[in-house]
Order: sequence, then C-alpha cells, then structure tokens
Amino acid sequence: MDMYLELLENNKEALIERARGHSFLQRCRTGDVPLAELKIFLAQQGLYSAYFTRYLCAMMASLPDNDAVLALAENLFEELGLEPGSPQPHHLIFRDMLRHFDIDLARSPMLPGTRRLIERMFHHCRDLSPSAGLGALCLGAEALVPPLYSDIVAGFRAQGVSDKALEFFLLHIECDDGHAETIRDIMVGIADRDPSQIDVMLNAGRDMVDARLHFFDSIEDCFRKTQTAQPEQDRMREAIPA
Repeated sequence: MDMYLELLENNKEALIERARGHSFLQRCRTGDVPLAELKIFLAQQGLYSAYFTRYLCAMMASLPDNDAVLALAENLFEELGLEPGSPQPHHLIFRDMLRHFDIDLARSPMLPGTRRLIERMFHHCRDLSPSAGLGALCLGAEALVPPLYSDIVAGFRAQGVSDKALEFFLLHIECDDGHAETIRDIMVGIADRDPSQIDVMLNAGRDMVDARLHFFDSIEDCFRKTQTAQPEQDRMREAIPA
C-alpha cells in the first residue's frame, strides 16, 4: 500500500508543477496579470465550478463500497455548508466574490478551454470505473487547488485586491488538501486490490491537467483579443466627425 501511496504522491507533485508552469500562473506569481484578465479567469472558473457537486455525485455513484461513499459525502457536505462548524456554502462565498468584481456568470460566454475542462471532468466522473473519476477529481482538481489558488491569490494581491474579497480562494487553500487526501486514500485502497487501476487513475489526472492548461490558454487568448479590439474601437471613434 505504501508503494501506491508514494506513486500517487510523486505523480501529484509532478502534475502540480506542470500546471504551475503555465504562463498565466507564472505571471500571477510575478504580479503581471492585469485585473481585467483575472476577472476573465473568475468568470470561467465560476462556470466550471458551478458543476462541482454534479462531478462529485456522478463519481460517487460508481464507488465500490459505502465507506468510500461516506468519506466523499463529507467533502460534499462541507462544500454545501452542511458540516458542523462549516462556513456558509462555498458556492455562496464564490457568488459574493463575483458580485464584488461585478461579474455576472449568466452574461459570461463560456470559452473553449472551459467547455473542454467541464466535458473532460464529466467524462471521467461518469466512467463506470471509479478509478477514472477518482483520478480526475484528486490528481486533476483537488490536489491542484492549494498551489494553483495560492498563485491566483498572489496575482490579485499584486493588483491591490484585499484578502477579504478573496475569501473563497483562501478557504480552499486551507481545506482542499484534506479533500485530496480523502480521495487519495480511497484510490490507494482500490489500487491495493487491483494494481491495474493505478494507470487508469494517473491517466485521468494527466488528462485533466492537459484540460486545465487549455483552460488557461483560453483565458490568455480571450484577454489578448480584448486588448487587440480596444485600439481598433478607439480608432473608429476618432474617425467619426464631431
């Protein structure tokens, strides 16, 4: 069992470093992402995470035993604010953050990278093999959250945004390590019974990191297009006679 734990941990660290190597997160760490681009990220992250409880429920349906279901149900209850001592539901904290930045998800077009991220997560979580959904949610999502959100917070702070406005990210930096460990322990148990499932888990995690990199690509591309379009609009206004 220790062998599978070490293997999963080593792959987790490699996937985290791969994700953090994207230029968007690198620029967050150096404080070079404008607030307008960070707001594009917020909208797209909101569109993706709006499905989170459905990802989790889809994957739980294929788990091999009730103990695993109950362990993941604790994560779900925490997300929904149903655990004793939990803060308000996480989606409400995110909603308040969006309001702070005047972002309306209903008016935010979904970018191609966001659509792909959602589709790939559902693909793995709906797989009849629970190993695929577990790998996607652990290695491709929950394990990434603390380091990736730490970079995002650095980007917002560099633009003068207060920590009060970033409560959602700060909360998840603290709690999602525990979520990832819960899923990882279930994965180790499955791998101990059937070693062939390790490859299924790792491949799902790698696929989700690939999708996450495309997600960041779409954000950068969208921001570049807005920057290109703005000078053209300015020139058109200047050409109109007073």
